[in-house]
Amino acid sequence: MNNLKRKAEEAAAFIKPYLDCSPLIGLILGTGLGGIVETMDRTVALSYETIPHYPVSTVPSHYGQLVFGKLGGKPVIAMQGRFHLYEGYSPQEVSFPIRVLQELGIKILVLSNAAGGLNPDFQSGDLMLVTDHINLTGRNPLVGRNVDDWGVRFPDMTEPYSRRLIRLAADTAVAERIRLNRGVYAGVLGPSLETAAETRFLKMIGADAVGMSMIMEVITAVHAGMEVLGVSVITNLNLPDCYEPAELEEIIATAAMAGKRLSPLLAKVLEQVRVDRD
Repeated sequence: MNNLKRKAEEAAAFIKPYLDCSPLIGLILGTGLGGIVETMDRTVALSYETIPHYPVSTVPSHYGQLVFGKLGGKPVIAMQGRFHLYEGYSPQEVSFPIRVLQELGIKILVLSNAAGGLNPDFQSGDLMLVTDHINLTGRNPLVGRNVDDWGVRFPDMTEPYSRRLIRLAADTAVAERIRLNRGVYAGVLGPSLETAAETRFLKMIGADAVGMSMIMEVITAVHAGMEVLGVSVITNLNLPDCYEPAELEEIIATAAMAGKRLSPLLAKVLEQVRVDRD
C-alpha cells in the first residue's frame, strides 16, 4: 500500500469514533476566518497534534483544530487553520488533510482564504467567489506515483471550482444582499509579499486576487472527485502605482470582520446544497 494512503487511512480511523454521523461536507478556514467555527452548532473539536500523521499549524490565527458540528443544518468537518508551502511543508503534506477527508467520505469541499486584491473594482473586506486559479507556486501535490484508488493519473481541471456551487453561492448572495465578487485567484509560494512589478504581472495574466494557500488543496480535491467552492476575503488592495505595506495584524482583522458576512453566506449555501452519498 502507498505510504501516504496508509497514513491517511490511519488518521481517518482515529477521527471516525469522534463523529456522531458521516458528514459529506468539509470546510477549510483560512487566515483570520477561524471565527466562523463559533457560528456552528459544535459537537467535538480535535487538536491537529492529536491526529496521527497530521501536520501542525504554525501561522498566527490558524488555531489548528478539526471541528465537527453543523452549519446551515448540515453536518460538516471544519479545519480551523490550514498548512502552507512556505511553512516548509511539502505539497503532499499541505494537502494531506484533503486525503483524510476523502477517506472519511467528504463529497463537497468549501475553502476560504485571505487574499490581496488585484482588481481595481474590489474593496478591502470584499468577498470573492473563486471561479478559477493560476498556480504560480511551481509545485503540484500529484507529482510522484499515482494512487489509483484516490483518482486518475491526469485529472481534468476544466472545472476545478463547481459551477453548480458558484451559481448557488451567487444567487444566495443576491438574496441575502451580500456583496460578492467573482474572480481568478493566483497562488504564489510566499512567504514574502509581492513586489509592485510582480503585482503588475499578476494583473496582466488575468488574476483578480493573490494568496499563498488553497491551490494544493484544490488540485487534490479535484483529483479526489470532490465538488469545490472557494471564497477569498480581500484583506488589502495591491495597487502597484500606490503600493503600501500590508501588515499581518491588519490582514487578520479585516478577514475576521469579513468572516461575519462570509459565515451567514456559507450557512445559507449549505442549507440549500444537495449532496448525495455514493
